[in-house]
Amino acid sequence: MKSIYVGNIPFRATEDEVREMFDPFGDVHEVKFVMDRETGRFRGFGFVRMDDAAALEAIEALDGKQLGGRALRINEARERSPRPQRQQSY
Repeated sequence: MKSIYVGNIPFRATEDEVREMFDPFGDVHEVKFVMDRETGRFRGFGFVRMDDAAALEAIEALDGKQLGGRALRINEARERSPRPQRQQSY
C-alpha cells in the first residue's frame, strides 16, 4: 500500500473528485484532504492511498494533470521526519 501526495488541489475541489481521477488506476483505499488546524479550512493538498502497482501507474499518469484549472503535483508521499521535542518553559 502506497500513500500518494496530491498537491496544488483547487480549494473548491472535493475528495470525491480526486477519488474519481485515481479510480481508473485501481482501488482507492482512502482520500484525505489536509485541513488547517486553526481555521479548519482546506490547505490545498492531500493524500490518496492505493495498492503499490496502481499507485505508481497513477503517479506517472496524473502528475501535472489539470483539476479546476490547476496543474496537480502528484508524487509518492514521504514519511514525516520526526519533529524535535519542543523545550517547555515554566
